[in-house]
Amino acid sequence: MDIELQAEKIAKEICETANLKEGNILVVGCSSSEVCGGIIGKNSSEEIGVQIFNGINKELKKRGVFLAAQCCEHLNRAIIIEKEAAPLFCEIVNVVPQIKAGGSFATAAYNGFKDPVAVEYIKADAGLDIGFTLIGMHLKNVAVPLRLNNNKLGNATVLAAYTRPKYIGGERACYK
Repeated sequence: MDIELQAEKIAKEICETANLKEGNILVVGCSSSEVCGGIIGKNSSEEIGVQIFNGINKELKKRGVFLAAQCCEHLNRAIIIEKEAAPLFCEIVNVVPQIKAGGSFATAAYNGFKDPVAVEYIKADAGLDIGFTLIGMHLKNVAVPLRLNNNKLGNATVLAAYTRPKYIGGERACYK
């Protein structure tokens, strides 16, 4: 199966399983190196980054779900997102990802979005971690692991999570 189609199927599964709605944000961290069978950060592939972006973005656009593409650690895991999706609390930062500084997936997102901006952080409703990229810092506070049937993209392991509101107070509260 080709990478773009695999990515689209993964995006469809997380949208359905996490019950994502129009206006929700899905953060995606992606190592094209891992997808290709290499080691994260060592063999970035522009072509693979574009295929993964195209597959995920195609499915999310159908549903009105926003994609937030996480850059690599060289850009402090900044987020590339459509300007209209950037929440009011987000401060836009001045950076343009490149293949070797930001990663191929974030670069593909920057080049593929209509009006891309970079922000330092975001609090997404759900997330996909493709190839051990560590997206947790960009999820809302209560992240729930989600086991996907489609948990491989090429050679990379795909981890997923959705978020839920905090439970506060009640009889089971810590402080009585």
